[in-house]
Amino acid sequence: MSEAASTRIPLALLPSLAPLLHQWLPRQRWFAGKGTPVTGFSLVSATELLPLRSPGPGLLHLLARVEQPGSPGDCYQLLIGVRETLPTALAPALIGHLADGPLAGRTVYEGTHDPRLAALLLERLRTPGSLGPLRFQRYDGSPAIPGGLAPRPLGAEQSNSSLVYGDAYILKLFRRLHPGPNPDLELPLALARAGCERVPTPIAWYESATPEPFTLGVLQPFLRGSRDGWVLALEALAEGRSFRAEARELGQVTAEVHTALARALPSVKLSGAQSEELAAAMIRRLEAAVRTVPALDSYTPRLRKAFEAVSLLGRRGRIWAAQRVHGDLHLGQILRGPVATPWSVIDFEGEPARPLTERCRPQPVVRDVAGMLRSFDYAARTHRPWNPSWAEACRDAYCSGYAEACGADPRAEPELLRAYETDKAVYEVVYEARHRPDWLPVPMAAIDRLATLD
Repeated sequence: MSEAASTRIPLALLPSLAPLLHQWLPRQRWFAGKGTPVTGFSLVSATELLPLRSPGPGLLHLLARVEQPGSPGDCYQLLIGVRETLPTALAPALIGHLADGPLAGRTVYEGTHDPRLAALLLERLRTPGSLGPLRFQRYDGSPAIPGGLAPRPLGAEQSNSSLVYGDAYILKLFRRLHPGPNPDLELPLALARAGCERVPTPIAWYESATPEPFTLGVLQPFLRGSRDGWVLALEALAEGRSFRAEARELGQVTAEVHTALARALPSVKLSGAQSEELAAAMIRRLEAAVRTVPALDSYTPRLRKAFEAVSLLGRRGRIWAAQRVHGDLHLGQILRGPVATPWSVIDFEGEPARPLTERCRPQPVVRDVAGMLRSFDYAARTHRPWNPSWAEACRDAYCSGYAEACGADPRAEPELLRAYETDKAVYEVVYEARHRPDWLPVPMAAIDRLATLD
């Protein structure tokens, strides 16, 4: 490990911590470099949020760049707790025991699992200010954040970590970091300022100012009692109920958010050359996916045709509008509260595996539509027996609801919609092959269907 940009800890601690992180990091759900050995670390910044030499628990905030073969190095946010003895309740959070250095004999662990340390993060967010390279900020006009709210980790995420405070707030901690504003803060802030009520307003956040700007965490209202669209869809399937009414509402909600984003942030027109590059990027992702999942190879010529159709239209002068979009819209990203409570859209980070520059680029709104259509198919295929008519009815209702809300029917752009659906299915194949092999037949069935469309 190299010297941090800003640190208050003894540098002698770092060599004893590095071997423990080598073993611990690849086991974390949010670590993106699974399957490739960790060869080293370089420290971006280190900040003591609680003194490490105190009798009680200490908390060390790290931004560490993880070195792996074939990678420029991803930067991760780590919250390291330090105790003399780890309580039994925190055993699952263990990272290891420091063998030497100034804190030899002490135990280091995942700090977000410790209620005392998690509570400190909320205390920092209650009052704007700075600590070393860290900046804690509040949304103008947001209500005061009460103290003393009990924290608990939310265990359902893959790419980030979240803490819930007293069922009132949720703090999302970004793990794999990219320089610049994270869209999961940028877009909800823009929507809040535009008066959109479909998205929870950020209350506070913290970021790193130097040596690179990183968004580190965002605090929002916790929608207590809400259930996501995925759970509701599976319940409808299990009970043999139609989901058309809900799908229509989801289409309307999507259109409302898109309309608000178009008001709040700049929109552009894609030139013919940009449309060709859009299609070329999809083809490159397909070629990369084939190297990861060879079962895609036999479908490649037919899948390419979907992308080439977009390129051809671009060369013929077709112009598509593009704007900021959600970027990873599916049933799990939309919540509905108790009866008569409107739907809320969450998680604007986009697909975490894609570069931040790509996720922040204006895109046609049908990208989000395609993501939701794929989600209906996922839900239908998890149910036995498979009910293709259920998914088709949801697709139709969703697109109709979208058209009713904004006057533009996504089905009016069949070539672009098919290309985005195909691109999403290719992404899903790679994801499932790497993380959930038992689910791989779901997107592969979609690949088979999309490859045989006229």
